[in-house]
Amino acid sequence: MKFQSTRSASELLGFRDAFASGLAPDGGLYVPESLPEIPATLLSDEPLPYATLALEFLSLFDTDHSPAELKTLVDRSYSDNFDEPAAAPLQQLADDLFVLELFHGPTLAFKDFGLQLVGNLFEDQIRRTGNPINVLGATSGDTGSAAIHGLMGKEGVNVFILYPKGRISPLQERQMTCTGAPNIFPIPIEGSFDDAQLIVKELFNDLDFKAETGLSAVNSINLARVLAQSIYYLHAWSQLPPAARENDPAFVVPTGNFGNILAGWMAGKMGLPVKRFVIATNRNDILYRLFTSGVYEPGEVSPSLAPSMDIQVASNFERFLFYQLKGDGKRVAEIMQDIGGNETLMIPDFDADVFSATHSSDEDIIALIRQIHTDFGYIVDPHTACAFKDLDRSRPNIVLSTAHPAKFPDTIADAIGQLPTHPALEKLKERTPVTYEQTAQSTAIRDFIRANRA
Repeated sequence: MKFQSTRSASELLGFRDAFASGLAPDGGLYVPESLPEIPATLLSDEPLPYATLALEFLSLFDTDHSPAELKTLVDRSYSDNFDEPAAAPLQQLADDLFVLELFHGPTLAFKDFGLQLVGNLFEDQIRRTGNPINVLGATSGDTGSAAIHGLMGKEGVNVFILYPKGRISPLQERQMTCTGAPNIFPIPIEGSFDDAQLIVKELFNDLDFKAETGLSAVNSINLARVLAQSIYYLHAWSQLPPAARENDPAFVVPTGNFGNILAGWMAGKMGLPVKRFVIATNRNDILYRLFTSGVYEPGEVSPSLAPSMDIQVASNFERFLFYQLKGDGKRVAEIMQDIGGNETLMIPDFDADVFSATHSSDEDIIALIRQIHTDFGYIVDPHTACAFKDLDRSRPNIVLSTAHPAKFPDTIADAIGQLPTHPALEKLKERTPVTYEQTAQSTAIRDFIRANRA
């Protein structure tokens, strides 16, 4: 299979090259040249082992690796790195309400599903080419720790993760800064996630610097991240009771950067029999406003109790826009240029039968955590709590639970008077954080990477 840029001004690439490039030379994001149909065997009544499902799904897109090579990569990523045999178990809270637990990986967040695979793909790339790489990413919380845990200690790769100083949870920060791995460089900057992401995009658009340093992407601008996240939607479907499947179920997805819900929507376009998706946002509700009014109007980022969604520029929206505009890359480039200039835009109509959206204030989040615990005896993290706002209970809902509640103990304690813990997080409290604070300027980050590259 070949992959094309959403802005249509770059050559088609195979999976390996598109993965290694991250951002296309024209500034676009890579998407499959066509979306294949999901084989019926992957939508069976009996759930496949997660690694088996992943192998079969990814083989639809990765035709560069041999079947044996791809199996090795997938087994390394999913067979032993999750503390649940199902990797993403589906919990039933009520006849019409299910929670897909995506927090059983090494960093207790859904990003592990993409970044365990990405880490092994990078290792494969280095082994195959003999060339070291330097991975650059920005995070609003979980991406950074998942990327670091997918790449720490691997030879030939250094990892540079930018994050907004003081705007992620203390335990999220410790997961990035307490690894002790010499190839890991957590970089706090003043500002928001959007400021960090802008620097990342500027450096990837500096093609000379990108070539000089062997720069590779770890954010969801990398196509492998999104494809890997599509897999757990299929896994959720295979665990649903037949009665729920037959009653028009919806996926309810906490999202800030649009990658998590895009992965599900793409699976739907490929044949997953779920056609309804609910976008759950926090107080930084640009996606809520977009999908309820059709107006894209960036604003200031406001720190919240769900910090991983404190975003105003959703990177993966560009991929959705490409499909919405039926592959008109020139128009995508024009719209993305306007978005980069913080202009208010009217975006083409979205199918209201497919997408709906909600938003939650910090007060809502506390109340929702408390209500879910009261009603179901179940504890959710602040991001997952947003998915319970204004649920349409006329149909089954599958809520994607994006992180373990123990990553946000203070918020949980405020809501229900309990302090959730996890052994992996308790160990972090005994370690000394190491950071490499820089100014929020691309020149400073460029110089730092040059001085510390692999």
